Amino acid sequence: MRIDLHTHSTASDGTDTPAELVRNAAAAGLDVVALTDHDTTRGYAEAKKALSELGESGELSKGLTLVTGAELSFKHNGMGLHMLAYLFDPEEPELARECELVRDDRVPRAKAMIEKLRGLGVPVTWEQVARIAGDGSVGRPHIAEALVELGVVPTVSDAFTAEWLADGGRAYADKHELDPFDAIRLVKAAGGVTVLAHPGAIKRGKVVPESVIADLGAAGLDGIEVDHMDHTPETRARLRALAGDLDLLVTGSSDYHGTRKTCVLGEFTTDPEIYGEITRRATGAFPVPGAGGRPAA
Repeated sequence: MRIDLHTHSTASDGTDTPAELVRNAAAAGLDVVALTDHDTTRGYAEAKKALSELGESGELSKGLTLVTGAELSFKHNGMGLHMLAYLFDPEEPELARECELVRDDRVPRAKAMIEKLRGLGVPVTWEQVARIAGDGSVGRPHIAEALVELGVVPTVSDAFTAEWLADGGRAYADKHELDPFDAIRLVKAAGGVTVLAHPGAIKRGKVVPESVIADLGAAGLDGIEVDHMDHTPETRARLRALAGDLDLLVTGSSDYHGTRKTCVLGEFTTDPEIYGEITRRATGAFPVPGAGGRPAA
């Protein structure tokens, strides 16, 4: 089985619509794909509809299962981090309210970053960033793409440095973010499973100290995203060993954003046994199998 548990659509900062994402996952030969847009579940309905249509049309050469999720933003000791949440109840009031607060703060935060960039001599505008974001929840990748359009940086990834948009960078601005321990509590209360996203991605700024990961594990964190494009082989080995010491699940994912990033669907994947354990732990929602798809393990 080929299982990719971290992807984004136009509901946040990807370039594929939720329907296109599902179709592209099927074309890429994936067995399982998780939709994990930033702080939103807005793409679920469209993704589920596309999966159903694929099954009904007979276009699925093999089963494709959709896992619903989100990538939640949080902050710890001034460090902005991300946590993947899977198969939680999206209607759980407290978690839904916190996600809404994060989303509502994205626009003023983006405008603050734009003002900082203009102060640095970059002629970026809110109108340009809003056009790039479209209907998605505006975020740093949209501003990064604007920098690419303006020729300031060659790629989106090159904008996430201390010179520009990385945590603490010259054009960085804070937004409302959850405390990680509250995030774990809220996701658990909604029946979901939590995995710390790309904790060793040094190109994005500070990496998560192992002591913090240990504290999160003690608070109920389920796993670590180890196999990721922004982790070196040495980082993956270190995190895999740490996960073993802390009895945490190890996942692998593409962090697919469509054409916004160079990663491709299924570039890194999760072991089927780990996926099975995630589905066994979740009580808030269930994977959605397409026609011919495999039910949850």
